[in-house]
Amino acid sequence: MQSTAFYDALAKIYPPERLLTKDVQLLPYESDALTAFQSKPAAVVLAETEHEVIETVRLCYQMDVPFVARGSGTSLSGGSLPIADGLLIALNRMNRIKKIDPDQRIAVVEPGVINLHVTKAVEQYGLYYAPDPSSQSICTIGGNIAFNSGGAHCLKYGMTCNHVLGMKVVLADGTVTEFGSESIDGAGIGADSIGLFVGSEGLFGIALEITLRLLPQPGVYRTVLASYDDLGKAGDAVASVVASGLLPGAMEIMDRLAIKAAEASVNAGYPANAEAILIVELEGETQQVEAEFKHLETVIRETGADEIRIAQNADERARIWKGRKGAFSAVGRLSPDYVVQDGVVPRSKLGEALTRINQLKAQYGLDVANVFHAGDGNLHPLILYKGSEPGALEKAEALAGEILKMCIDLGGSITGEHGVGMEKRDYMPVMYTDLELEIMQAIRQQFDPKMIANRGKMLPSDEAPALKQHGMHPLEKQGIISRE
Repeated sequence: MQSTAFYDALAKIYPPERLLTKDVQLLPYESDALTAFQSKPAAVVLAETEHEVIETVRLCYQMDVPFVARGSGTSLSGGSLPIADGLLIALNRMNRIKKIDPDQRIAVVEPGVINLHVTKAVEQYGLYYAPDPSSQSICTIGGNIAFNSGGAHCLKYGMTCNHVLGMKVVLADGTVTEFGSESIDGAGIGADSIGLFVGSEGLFGIALEITLRLLPQPGVYRTVLASYDDLGKAGDAVASVVASGLLPGAMEIMDRLAIKAAEASVNAGYPANAEAILIVELEGETQQVEAEFKHLETVIRETGADEIRIAQNADERARIWKGRKGAFSAVGRLSPDYVVQDGVVPRSKLGEALTRINQLKAQYGLDVANVFHAGDGNLHPLILYKGSEPGALEKAEALAGEILKMCIDLGGSITGEHGVGMEKRDYMPVMYTDLELEIMQAIRQQFDPKMIANRGKMLPSDEAPALKQHGMHPLEKQGIISRE
């Protein structure tokens, strides 16, 4: 429990209706989208202005109180999990788009702005915001910055870090500073610091104001859906498309189980008997896209696809993407309990990775729905289990761990866009050397000497903010890590 002095100080910053301390008020904040972890904060504050956030961070630093910034709580790695007896700073009410400059193609926003709302606000100018995670209708720009979110079109347009030109931030010690500028050609240490801050999972501080780069809306889209009788073939098809020299806006794969879930949820009209489908989309100027699409059709036909469908209009395109965008939630129709994993493999190893996942799920006796950004090798296997069965979650997480080890073995990464958070921090020593981890911690402490910002996330040497409901981590059981 925090001291009375801390609560009294918070009460001077926030009115009673925006300072939550009762158990029933704190309950909705005890988990994020990774519900296997739970932790109760000492208090939650509902910030509405950057001044409130700055004063709150300075108070936490002065009184040695750890804090977590949170947007919509859509993190799938426990990244926005509260710190036990710490403070949670909710930023959803800081949701103003402060400036739109269509000539410079920028938007200046607060951290609580919903991702999709940026595009809706600028589409009248023929512009849009490119990063499009599946949760874009609810996730916030602040959360996207914390985890360097991507989305279906990150293959061509990059991740969040590629679309942030400038930021005003409050560091963990209360220092307010700015990185970058409104210029796309910004240079210097401030601009370079954006790449360090974006993806730091809240370990450095809180973004208060973000300048986003906007892009012109594509003149035309050409979308093709190909079905395969084998998941590995779909993976190999991705490598063929990339090897052909084409750079699609998006390439996505869904396997049989994910297809089944999407059909039950939104009736996307996917091929009923397919073991996998590949969605490839070209976008840009009409003349170029039409020429490239002829090439794409030839490449796809040579990959052994059983069926090829071409969206003939905007409605058919939207239907294809509705199934893909809703796949994560749709899997809940098949099983209310599932683990969402997030790893990366080189595109050239995608077919091998998918084949190995099929082997692993047979070994563990668990169903796995594969939904992922195939263009950049970002796997999202959804591991289904029965939560009512003792040990079922541990078994699912052990399989998730095997998949992450496979990603490392194939030359990939333990995360593509969901972050490390609480879920994967014990895998960091598997991927990085002790020296590399020490360097990361040293950099973190330059921004946050007291290590109070999102304490316990990402770095395995940090103090853990909470315990899993189910005890020992699966990597401990496998003898890969030890807490001794």
